[in-house]
Amino acid sequence: MSPDPLTPPQTPQLAGMPPLATPGQRFAARLIDTVVLGAMWTVALTATGALQYTLDHPGKQDMGKVTLALVITMAVYFGYEGLMLSRTGQTLGKMALRIRVAMLSDGDIPGRQGWVRAAVYALPGMLVPVLVGTVFWVVNSVSLLWDKPYRRALHDKAARTVVVTA
Repeated sequence: MSPDPLTPPQTPQLAGMPPLATPGQRFAARLIDTVVLGAMWTVALTATGALQYTLDHPGKQDMGKVTLALVITMAVYFGYEGLMLSRTGQTLGKMALRIRVAMLSDGDIPGRQGWVRAAVYALPGMLVPVLVGTVFWVVNSVSLLWDKPYRRALHDKAARTVVVTA
């Protein structure tokens, strides 16, 4: 007998773990973390003088200062994400959405693998000026939509993690 076409397929639950987070939960959590990233970016632009330069010279940018601000921002964001994921499995966005990162093998907090996950997510952002970082971020972020059965993005696969409800 074939499956009922009106019943959506169920995502397998990992033994002993809560259900997987939905793509919507993950997206909303990432939006919150993007606000955190935006605050870091603003501080870095201010600290390097890039923001003041643009205000003093409308329509122009000091690309050296902007690039330095970008590198600082992504390094700090990597630290934020890596530290939070390695300790609790949650960033501020994940806390707000009540989801967490878990090791695929046993559901534990990622520990060192939290740093791997953060590196694969954050560090390509340093390549945004050459569009490589932007393309990678888009592909990385949407890849969870076609990954079956665990809805893992590329940074999840690199770290061997999944995102579950907390």
